[in-house]
Amino acid sequence: MKSEENGISTLETPESVQVQGISSHGFWILIQEREYFLDFENYPWFKEAKVDQIFNVTLLHGHHLFWNELDVDLELTSLDEPERFPLIFKAS
Repeated sequence: MKSEENGISTLETPESVQVQGISSHGFWILIQEREYFLDFENYPWFKEAKVDQIFNVTLLHGHHLFWNELDVDLELTSLDEPERFPLIFKAS
């Protein structure tokens, strides 16, 4: 039996997000065809994270990144315009 039409791909959606690679300095993330580098100095929440925790990211509502296992939330605006969002996190 053959379907009349192909279904919608669940792998590539307008809200797609993918970690491209991790180095000792940070990681690259591709969000809606735009690549960002999150360095561990400015994003210390990821420095001690396991690789699979960094890869386990979800893009919600097209503008909100969420790492459930790490309890980290980032708005895309904060990556596009970091000068508007000074980081005040202090590591314990």
